Amino acid sequence: MSASVFARLSTGEPPARTEIVMDKAVVLGGSIAGLLAARVLADHAHTVVIVERDELPGVPGPRPGTPHDGQVHGLLPGGLVQLDRFFPGFSAEALAEGALFSPSERTRQYIDGFAKVPDGRMGILTCSRPLLEALIRRRTLELPNVKVITARATDLVLWGGVVTGVRCAAGSEEWIEEADFVADAMGRASKMSDWLSAHGWESPRLRRLPINVNYATGFFRRAEAEPAIGTAIAYRSPSAELPKVGVAALVAIEDAQWMVLLAGFGDERPGRTLEEMRVLSSGEPAVFGEATAGEPVGDIVTFRLADSRRRDYHGLKRYPARLISIGDAVASFNPVYGQGMSSAALQASALSEYLRGGPDLNQPARAFLATQRVVADAAWKMSTAADLARPDIHGPYPRWFRLDQWLTGQVIAASVTDAETAARFNAVTYMLRHPRTLRSPGTLLRAFRVNRRLRQSPQQA
Repeated sequence: MSASVFARLSTGEPPARTEIVMDKAVVLGGSIAGLLAARVLADHAHTVVIVERDELPGVPGPRPGTPHDGQVHGLLPGGLVQLDRFFPGFSAEALAEGALFSPSERTRQYIDGFAKVPDGRMGILTCSRPLLEALIRRRTLELPNVKVITARATDLVLWGGVVTGVRCAAGSEEWIEEADFVADAMGRASKMSDWLSAHGWESPRLRRLPINVNYATGFFRRAEAEPAIGTAIAYRSPSAELPKVGVAALVAIEDAQWMVLLAGFGDERPGRTLEEMRVLSSGEPAVFGEATAGEPVGDIVTFRLADSRRRDYHGLKRYPARLISIGDAVASFNPVYGQGMSSAALQASALSEYLRGGPDLNQPARAFLATQRVVADAAWKMSTAADLARPDIHGPYPRWFRLDQWLTGQVIAASVTDAETAARFNAVTYMLRHPRTLRSPGTLLRAFRVNRRLRQSPQQA
């Protein structure tokens, strides 16, 4: 069931049968999740108002609400499908603005230094987070019924179990922004749970998984316009001790630059200086050392994240009508796996499906919560399974964790040398297919056969 829902949400077909079902929708937060929610709501509301506390730049650039925007951000193919779906021609526009596309043959994945076989099918669009967000913002704000106000959202307004507005403040001015529908896209620090509790409603269960990830990104000049390898990511398999570098990633971006990320877990904080980044990159596949040998652009940018967070809105027995949360406000994952933006895009697809389904807006949006859960569960399971395999994290382990870990390990091992298994595995990690598809008999049997053949003929591995 979950796999079929995920497949439905992953469609690239433009939304059909969109109808106006409300006068005004209000979106809290103008980051990527909020912009995508606004884009979907623009199909169904006369007016969409985005309430954002930051002054949104007119050109690509940093802003206080995204302190990690100087780090590598992965737009997975599953997310790109949705961007092209809701903003026709988005990929072409991004390429014209300097983004690069690395097809399968120019994309590399490494496990413990060994290069996996290319899947032969899927490529990656790469650019900086500020450029990507600026493109989404421009396309969203070009819609005639979408506008932004610079203000802080301070509370909800409810009447008889229905959200009717949002309390806002800007400087000394305070007012109520009336709304027929409210989308909370305030990120992992969202106050929605507190607001609901203050109004006598249930708060969703908040799950936290300590991840203690430390990552650093450096920018370097790139000589080639279209490098032989445009995207690379290198993982270390779980072991008894944490490696200095747990994940390394490299992407070609606009302005003829490389972005190189080194991530460590626990107390490991790699790459804090240019010299350290170059030394550590020399221990990764050659492309990392070659990129960091170039002229540096600016300083090394570091960031730390203590935990992944999941708010279970779908589990609430009592929930106000005309209200949803979306993006990191619902599930915030370990960023090294690159799921955040693509998860937000697929949640926007869930919102589109809900609103096109003729819902009774005076009832809680449970149909949306159910489909949103499929997306959040898929990303949460993938990221937490990888984190729980680390020696420094000790649960809580979900049911059947050890069996799932073993089966996934079989598929991963086969994907190193078998292009078909690699394609099936990448379709899941790229958020094009649900993780349950990796448990299909055909995929598992193929993985078992590949691994048995490798054990019998190790010299061919």
